[in-house]
Amino acid sequence: MKNIHFFILLFLTSTIIYPQKGVKIGYIDTEYILENLPEYNEVSKRLEEKAADWKKEIEDKSRLINQKIESLNSEIILLTDEMIKEKEDEILFEEEELAEYQLKRFGPRGDLILQKQQLIQPIQDQIFNAIKELAKSRSYDFIFDKSADIVMLYSDKRFDISDQILRTITRANNRRKLDSRKDKREVEKESIIDDSIEVSEVNKEENINSGEDKLKEDDEETNKKLTVKELLEKRKQKNSDKRKVKD
Repeated sequence: MKNIHFFILLFLTSTIIYPQKGVKIGYIDTEYILENLPEYNEVSKRLEEKAADWKKEIEDKSRLINQKIESLNSEIILLTDEMIKEKEDEILFEEEELAEYQLKRFGPRGDLILQKQQLIQPIQDQIFNAIKELAKSRSYDFIFDKSADIVMLYSDKRFDISDQILRTITRANNRRKLDSRKDKREVEKESIIDDSIEVSEVNKEENINSGEDKLKEDDEETNKKLTVKELLEKRKQKNSDKRKVKD
């Protein structure tokens, strides 16, 4: 009844506020939009995998506790009261610990709910931004959510703008992907340019080093030639000295 009163009050208010023009109203189905968004399906898959891992942990711990209970029941006639009490306390502690773990993972404020909210929030923001964009461009006065708490007793399909919201989100995501690819190509292009500059510098350095090595080799060859010449001169001078001595 409260929801019906809300709608009646809303339309009466709209009639008073907008007497000169018709009120443009649309509605969306958030569940339908989410089910048709690849990003939401990826998030849901990751959450399901995590939940499956946590359930397996709980099942394994529960199995170990049951084994301890069975073991205690089979050995109880051989144990003292003190030993029985010790084992019962140990089992009780593990059961309480397991219950806390279940609550931590799957409770109302557990990890599954919190992580779902964190992962879904960006997608919900996308939907909200798409609604604002469409409402502004198409001059909508009101846009309702069919899957929310508001009870819609009847809704004409021609006022359903869910597919338009989907298209708006898809276009925005495609633009982001294109920008991301463009940025990636720019980075790769810059990397190629940097590599070519580096190779050029290396080749230049190698050419310089090669030139220096060649000059060094030429100098060594010259020195070698001069040394041979000097030797010949020394021999010639020595022979000349010998002749003078004989004379």
